[in-house]
Amino acid sequence: MAGRRGSATAAVSILGSRRFKGIPARSTLVRWVRMAACGRVRIALVLAGRRQARALNRRYRRRDYATNVLTFGYQLAPVAQADIVICVPVARAEAKSRGIAMRAHLAHLVIHGTLHAQGYDHVRAADARRMQQLEIDCLARLRIADPYA
Repeated sequence: MAGRRGSATAAVSILGSRRFKGIPARSTLVRWVRMAACGRVRIALVLAGRRQARALNRRYRRRDYATNVLTFGYQLAPVAQADIVICVPVARAEAKSRGIAMRAHLAHLVIHGTLHAQGYDHVRAADARRMQQLEIDCLARLRIADPYA
């Protein structure tokens, strides 16, 4: 978690992007991962439907619903490795209900998942504030408004 944010070496695989209309280009998704990364990361970004996201959430978190983003971290050092699963239909519904662009919400979820992949969490209040501030800072660099405001 040390170092300068955005100075990462990132290996990113993207799965499922062709299943959904309106998903940004691979280069954009990779840029969002790199923006949140600090150090070396190896990320598999999976764009999933409700059924897949619900099954993963039920199996690994014992919560029977499709959530917007799940991060499965496998190691932190020397290279942070993780799968980040984003449920596109849930993300779309959230963006619509909040009156924000899907692209902005998707950027937030990718950044959020990438921070989780590097060991950040939001269980304790102080950790949540730190993680949220990192998200806000990354999003500001993309000219995306603070999602917590």
